[in-house]
Amino acid sequence: MSVYDHAHTLAKAIKGTADFKKFLKAKEKLNQDKSAKEMLADFRKAQWELQKQKMSGLEIAPEQEKRLSQLLEIIGLNLVVKDFLETEYRFSIMVADIQKIIGEVMEPLLTVDLAENFPDQPPAADPGQDENQVAAQEKNNAAS
Repeated sequence: MSVYDHAHTLAKAIKGTADFKKFLKAKEKLNQDKSAKEMLADFRKAQWELQKQKMSGLEIAPEQEKRLSQLLEIIGLNLVVKDFLETEYRFSIMVADIQKIIGEVMEPLLTVDLAENFPDQPPAADPGQDENQVAAQEKNNAAS
């Protein structure tokens, strides 16, 4: 069986999961409820704007965070939106787990140690390390 056949088998298996089916039903319900769909769109737009601001290095005003929090509370009261978000979350966990499994196989191909070519540069971070671990490692390397 080729890797493509396995990919098609995986796609079929995903479509057969309860999480996929529930998410699909929740999406259909959301699409049928215009006000719920607009409410979610407004929330996602506000969320995206805040994220863009953070990524640009701009400070987030407490009022902006409060507004987003209030929007989240409001959409949480709408059962159609709440169900959609919950099923979307469960489905995304499954997809992330699958991506992690595939990514583990590809990890050795994606990491390149260039330290021998650039001795003045710190070593590449281990994909499993967080920022604090990398900073501590760089501090230890500088001390030696």
